[in-house]
Amino acid sequence: MNYFRTAILLAGMTALFMGVGFMIGGQGGMMIALLFAAGMNVFSYWNSDRMVLSMYGARQVDRASAPEYYGMIEELAARAGLPMPRVFIMDNPQPNAFATGRNPQNAAVAATTGLLNSLSREEVAGVMAHELAHVKNYDTLTMTITATLAGAISMLANFAMFFGGNRNNNSPFGAIGTIAMMILAPLAAMVVQMAVSRSREYEADKLGAQICGQPLWLASALAKISNAAHRVPNMAAEHNPATAHMFIINPLSGERMDNLFSTHPNTENRIAALQALAQQMGASGGRMAASPTASARPAGDPWGRGPAAPSEPGPWGGRPGPWG
Repeated sequence: MNYFRTAILLAGMTALFMGVGFMIGGQGGMMIALLFAAGMNVFSYWNSDRMVLSMYGARQVDRASAPEYYGMIEELAARAGLPMPRVFIMDNPQPNAFATGRNPQNAAVAATTGLLNSLSREEVAGVMAHELAHVKNYDTLTMTITATLAGAISMLANFAMFFGGNRNNNSPFGAIGTIAMMILAPLAAMVVQMAVSRSREYEADKLGAQICGQPLWLASALAKISNAAHRVPNMAAEHNPATAHMFIINPLSGERMDNLFSTHPNTENRIAALQALAQQMGASGGRMAASPTASARPAGDPWGRGPAAPSEPGPWGGRPGPWG
């Protein structure tokens, strides 16, 4: 079903891409757009995850460079019955996270330094379990390819602004049609993104809560991330708005209510659904099950470390942090 949904999405985005080409250059433009879209689809399938991670300057970490963070992902992946994904950190003050990859065998999860520094271990576990739920549901392929094609459509619309308005071009609708296309094509791509993202977030919330075992961890994290996202800018996301739907909370400064033009469901609605799920599961805010190496850690703070923890090196540039 996930592959069928992805195929339908690709067909729709390709048709939209061809429509933009037709508006710019008639049948010739449509054929060029078709060839370009086909190449984009193939390229996106194999490389879209690398592109998105590169956009955000994400750097891969391992057990040696980020033992707490990496170990948490390892444990959650095992609980979800997933292969171990690649693990990344983005140097960004806004607390947020996303997952990408064409399938669970080639998946990656990425969290910002803002997320790792401002949330508790339990809340981070809830967030990353949500991202692994996207991997398990194959949402990452759909959402990453959508981001790539939506960005390409917007780029093509900008191209039309410079070359499509000439009265001597092949556009069957002339300058007026080109201007309309410049407005409507990116808007249509945005609506497709939103429909894809909003329909999958509730499911990922539910499955993620089941993976970590505590819905209230994710509910608490969503409240904190949503509040911070309005105050802390994510400049990389502002420069790449086509990828906004990939994050657990809209990273852009213009998030609105739960409507057609929102990249994510309303946060309060998501929290309410998680609270209801917690009641069903009998959750009471417990801790994540201890990992096999937990007994070797000294008791102390919530990270399982002693009082000397602040002096320990973190996973980014040797700075102290709770994930080093």
